[in-house]
Parts: sequence; C-alpha cells; structure tokens
Amino acid sequence: MFRKVIFCVVLMVMSSNSVFAQLPDFTEMVKTNGVAVVNISTSQKAKPPVKGLPKNQQLPEGLPPEMEELFKHFFNDPNGGGFGGQEDSQSLGSGFIISADGYILTNHHVVNNADEIIVKLTDRRELVAKLIGSDARTDIALLKVQATGLPTVIIGSPNELKVGEWVLAIGSPFGFDQSVTAGIVSAKGRSLPGGNYVPFIQTDVAINPGNSGGPLFNMDGKVVGINSQIYSRTGGYMGLAFAIPMDVVMNVVEQIKKGGKASHGWLGVQIQDVTRQLAESFGMKKPQGALVSKIIPSSPAEKAGLQIGDIITEFNGQPIEKSADLPPMVGMTPINQNAKLTIIRQGDTETIEFKVGLLPDEEIKPVLSKAETKPSNKLGITVIDITDEQRETLENVKNGVLVQDVDNGSGADAGIQPGDVILRIQNNVVRNVSDFDKIIKNLPVGKSVAVLIQRRGSPVFLALKIDK
Repeated sequence: MFRKVIFCVVLMVMSSNSVFAQLPDFTEMVKTNGVAVVNISTSQKAKPPVKGLPKNQQLPEGLPPEMEELFKHFFNDPNGGGFGGQEDSQSLGSGFIISADGYILTNHHVVNNADEIIVKLTDRRELVAKLIGSDARTDIALLKVQATGLPTVIIGSPNELKVGEWVLAIGSPFGFDQSVTAGIVSAKGRSLPGGNYVPFIQTDVAINPGNSGGPLFNMDGKVVGINSQIYSRTGGYMGLAFAIPMDVVMNVVEQIKKGGKASHGWLGVQIQDVTRQLAESFGMKKPQGALVSKIIPSSPAEKAGLQIGDIITEFNGQPIEKSADLPPMVGMTPINQNAKLTIIRQGDTETIEFKVGLLPDEEIKPVLSKAETKPSNKLGITVIDITDEQRETLENVKNGVLVQDVDNGSGADAGIQPGDVILRIQNNVVRNVSDFDKIIKNLPVGKSVAVLIQRRGSPVFLALKIDK
C-alpha cells in the first residue's frame, strides 16, 4: 500500500513538471527587450481663454457684491480665468526603439496633433522626440530622438506567425511602465472598420489604453507587430486585441524615411464579400473572392477594363478568399507597378493586368432623394424614375430607379430599403421604370439573382430570390 502511494505521488509530480515544462518562460525575453520599450507622453497646448463675458451676455442683476467680484474675476482677470479656457491636454502611449541612433515606432493616434512628444527610457532619461512622419491609414508614426547607443529590438516576420502561437507585449497601460502581458495569436489577417489597409494580427494578450504603439514579440524575441487597437464594450481589455503586422509597418517606415509620408497602392473599386446566395446567383460552387460593386471613374480599374459584377479571386497569384484580403495587398504594392488580377466574369475565368495607382483622399457624399409617384411591382417595392434634380444629389448615377417604398416581399427579404437606387438586376442595366418592370417579369422563381443598388453613395450587391 505504501509503495502504491509513493508511486502515485511520483506520477503526480512528473505530470505536474511536464505541464510546467510546456509553459513558456518569458523572463529572458523581457530582460533583453524591455530596455528598448519606451513610454510616450504627449501634450497639446490649450487654446487661449476668451476674456470678458460671452457675446451678448451680461452679469445677472441683484448679485451680492462678493458674487459680482467672482464673476468679474473669472471673466476679466488676466491671471485668473476667462471664458472658454482649457487646460493643456496630455496622453500616454508606448513605443519601441528600432535603431541605436534614435528612431522610435509608435501609433499615429498616440502622437496625432501633439505639440510636444516626450519619450521616457527605462534608464529614466526623458527626451524630446521629433515626429518624422505618420500615416493615419495604417496608424503608424515614426519618431526620432537625439541620442546614440540606444538599445533596440529585432524586427521579425509576421508571415511566420501561426495561430495558437505564444506572443508577448510590453508597454505602459494606464501609465504603468514596463508592464508585461502574454497570450496567443487568435487569428491573422483580420479586417477592422477604418483599417482596410491593415491585415491585423488578433491576439488575446491583455492590452489596455496606454499599450498603444508598443511591441508584440514572438517566442524568438522578435517584434512581429505594433499593438494598436482593442475591441471593448467597457474601454478595457476583453480578450480581443489587434496588432499591425511588421511587414506593413516597415513598408510605411521606409516610405516615411525617404519622403516624409507614406503612399498606398490603389485599384479604384468598391468591393464586398460574396455571400452564399450571391455565389449561387453568379454560378459559383462556393463563396469566395471580392465582388466589384463600383468602378471609380478614371481609376486603374476602369483603364484596365474591370467591370461591375466581376469577382476578383487572385491578386498577383495570391488567393482572395474574402474581400478584406484585397485592399492590403494592393495598398502595399509600389505605385506604378504592373499587377495581375484573376477574375470570374459571367462564369468565365479571366486575367486582367493593370498599373497600380496612387490612393487619393476619399470623400463620401450623402445621397438625398425624394419620391413623387408610386408605380408598383410584384417584388413588393415601389420605384420611380429619377428626376434631373434628384440625380444631382446622387453620386455618378446615370441610370437606375429610385426605391420609394418597401412592403413585405422578396425585395424586403433581400434587404432593399427606401432611398436605394437599383442599378442592375442580374447583369441587366436598369435605365428606368419601364426597364425595371420588363426585367423582373422574367426573373426565375426559387433562384438567387444578384441586384446592384446604390445606398448613401456606395454600391452594394444584394441577393434577391422570388419564392413564388
């Protein structure tokens, strides 16, 4: 009996040791790399206070003498106040040193609109940093401090990261310098709103405000990303953190060093995912690729002959599984470089060559519309012809009919809404209500049909199915 107890204890110890042996030890990594991680504080000078009472305002009547003096002091005293004055604002973030002569990386949003940037090193030195350049689209900023012999990180390859691999972050959450947190890679190539040109690395590393701009390390002690965003309903960590891959970062850094800013490649299309219903309507075996819903006039896409309804499945030989895959690929391609697209057009596979353009500033125009008459149709939607006055408020709308009302039926099930402009139905251009009525009379029953609409200035494909 005694031998059995000893044997069981030995097995438990061995099992416990094997579990601990599999857990990573980050101590050496932190010791080696922590010295290259910095705290970044910024300040923005306050607007000067406006002296005197607000316009058209007077002191209330019947105030006690002491209250009257208080009001006068607040609004008129050169040293004591003023209307509309604000204190200097400050923010905290993180960064890391990439060269011994003082180049430092952080996020654009950490230093945006800052009047002064202070970098605090682990040896407690505080240095004023110069902003060399930043890029809002990728949320990357490059700083420079006057120093030599600084400790640096080693840049790694995010392409070699695997989902489930251990990663580590060092930063200053809520101002707590040199805070270390660890987790695993949850996913790669994530697309986030406002981040179309970044295929984010998703992790479950504990990231909080102040971690922004700090490094994400792999188990080799190399930086594979910049911690940039979190998904949170509370403002704090909820297990969803996102980092900018270092291949994207270094591409931007090289451009900033050469020209002070970053440029991004441009194709000139609006795209969307191919849903199961849309895949059926286009005769595809499975949903994949980026569906072209709009061609920007005079863009590389228009010059190359790309068409609305084309489905892009490859870019320079790289597969496009979902629409979010395409923008980062195009965005990181050098301007004026030749590129190839593999597309599906009306069931046939084709290759299109184009020259990558320069991404222009985007401008979104609202769509305003008013309906005047109410012809009806069997889809349960009411459409009208577009007047010249209405066409002026719609961006690049030469054809189409305006949806005035939507009742229960196939149109509502497809997601059509009042104010939408129906441009195409199954590759048929809708020029007016007469065209629209003719097309829908011949629509097949029980089969998904692709409908191109424009909503608030943006084209979108919907899948329409007539049940009976």
